[in-house]
Amino acid sequence: MFPTVREVLALDPVRHGAPRLVAGEAGLDRPVRWVHVAEVPDIATLLNGRELVLTTGIGLPADDAGLRAFIGALADVGVSGLVVELGRRYVSGVPRVMAAAAERRGLPLVELRRATPFVRITEAVHALIVDAQLTELRATEEIHQRFTELSVEGADAAEVVRQAAELAGSPVVLENLSRQVLAYDPAGESAELLLDGWEQHSRRIRPDGRTAYDLDSGWLVTTVGARGQDWGRLLLRWPSGDLASAGTPAGDGSPPTRLTILVERAASTLALGRLIRRDAEGLERQIHRTLLTALLDHSRPVDEVGLRARALGVVLERRHLVGVVVRHRSDDPDGGPQAGPARLRDLAEAVGQALREAKLTALTSAMDDQAVGALLALPEAEAEERALAAFAAALRRVRLDPRPAPGTPAAVIVAAGSGVSSLREARRSLVEARQIADAARRDRRELPVFRLPHVGLAGLLHLLRDEPRLQTFVERELGGLLAYDAQHPREQLLGTLRAYLEQGRNKSAAAAAAHLSRPAFYERLARIGRILDVDLDSVDACLSLHVALLALDAVRDT
Repeated sequence: MFPTVREVLALDPVRHGAPRLVAGEAGLDRPVRWVHVAEVPDIATLLNGRELVLTTGIGLPADDAGLRAFIGALADVGVSGLVVELGRRYVSGVPRVMAAAAERRGLPLVELRRATPFVRITEAVHALIVDAQLTELRATEEIHQRFTELSVEGADAAEVVRQAAELAGSPVVLENLSRQVLAYDPAGESAELLLDGWEQHSRRIRPDGRTAYDLDSGWLVTTVGARGQDWGRLLLRWPSGDLASAGTPAGDGSPPTRLTILVERAASTLALGRLIRRDAEGLERQIHRTLLTALLDHSRPVDEVGLRARALGVVLERRHLVGVVVRHRSDDPDGGPQAGPARLRDLAEAVGQALREAKLTALTSAMDDQAVGALLALPEAEAEERALAAFAAALRRVRLDPRPAPGTPAAVIVAAGSGVSSLREARRSLVEARQIADAARRDRRELPVFRLPHVGLAGLLHLLRDEPRLQTFVERELGGLLAYDAQHPREQLLGTLRAYLEQGRNKSAAAAAAHLSRPAFYERLARIGRILDVDLDSVDACLSLHVALLALDAVRDT
């Protein structure tokens, strides 16, 4: 915002005085906040810093110690530079001791070898400062106007970040509290270099306060949030090497005030936009939940549900409908039970955003404490697989989930029921999707979308685990063995039976899997046959026992 000493020396009134720099070249890029004319040795006590001091030297000390003290006092208070007009006190040049002291302190010391009215210098510099302030004011006004328009238009985070980067001419990154990038604009630089190792880099940026500049990393950072709930940070890169040429007002390594205003205004726009979207989506989601609930429990006529959905812009009549359920694989959130509602709300928001990104029309809301449901309305049945794949891909992008390690299932399950052609059949698709999602929790495969064929026998038994007839079947098939194991805990014959059935009734392989010798294993199998009164060489008997074991696992996993 302020001109530098170097820029002041280039002004015509100063050049008229034939200026010559005699010390302090390293400080030429210091900002000049004001110009002050002084002819007294103790002028430093009247200054606030970043002034350019003009003097003829007639009031300066005559001794070397006094001159050193004079230069030291100016440097201590933060003066930007000292200009001495020759002719009145010093004829051929300033004293060497003064130049040496200024050089040691990095204070620019300039001689004017020709008489120059100081008033012309002050007028020129102050006009430059005022012009710069007006420019800064206009830039600030543009910032406010631009972000006000973005707020009114309901711009998304990516557009707000893009506009901030355009106004700043620097890269801008929006991240969440886990240091994951939500939006960014490299401002013409390499996006790969900007985001490479971002989480580790971001965690090293730890400025003080809600808005502050981290000099070591060169990032201006502000917290994003509202109503006492912070949800991210907005970062603007401003390398410290750019500070000198920028003429920053603080002169202490901070970026221009304009950029601080910019990131804070952008952060406010992001926070306001999130609140507006959350409130608007909250009302809309309530209606969506009412309609989905009505379909599931028949609390409203189907025709009324279709009519109200059409009023929301979701046409369900004469559409191919597919029920989708999204849920976390684990019922227990990392933050304990109190984190459950927030986790479900975040999942519902992610599902809604994924539907928008995939350009899909749907009713969507939370179905219970663990799952979010959606009823997709597609123009034709042929679009079903394509739509489900697009939704699953968009959900992964929205959630920014890292890819799980090999053999580790994804944290979120997407399940879809069979497509139906009428709203009266939509309940069947939704119920089927919920059952598939529930059964898929025990499936270790990483599938983008689980469908009915994926759940298999184990999934089916998991769905039926609360059925009394299934529990009776388990007791009838395995009750005797379970009772025996309860009385002989050191033997655990159920494990022997499991190994035998899982190895396809191959006794040698089963003995090795059970870590038993073959004679010991054969003796155990004979004992199991006597307890259950079955022939373990019979295919039908072993099939029944294997189903009972799978059902027992499902019941115990309740």
